[in-house]
Amino acid sequence: MPGTKKTKKITAKVRIRIGAKRQITLPADAASKFGLSTGDELEARIFGDRIELVPMVAVPKDQAWFWTPEWQAREREAEKARAAGEYTEFGDVNGLISALKK
Repeated sequence: MPGTKKTKKITAKVRIRIGAKRQITLPADAASKFGLSTGDELEARIFGDRIELVPMVAVPKDQAWFWTPEWQAREREAEKARAAGEYTEFGDVNGLISALKK
């Protein structure tokens, strides 16, 4: 409905204590659920009066372009076109080059 606010459904709650150096310890069952281990990174997203921790995956710098919002939008557009059959297959590279020249 227009004007309604979506809220996320809570599927679990864990209590985390902040240590002397502002370090937190994620309970083993929560870390296991997301495949997290020592050295993995979480992003802290701040929403007004709450914090959401999101597991992050490191991407090599030379591949970061692929994960930009603009490139991902193009990927979704290409996948939609592929699913709709909006593409041409070529038997060899010469057919592709001929089509590109036209």
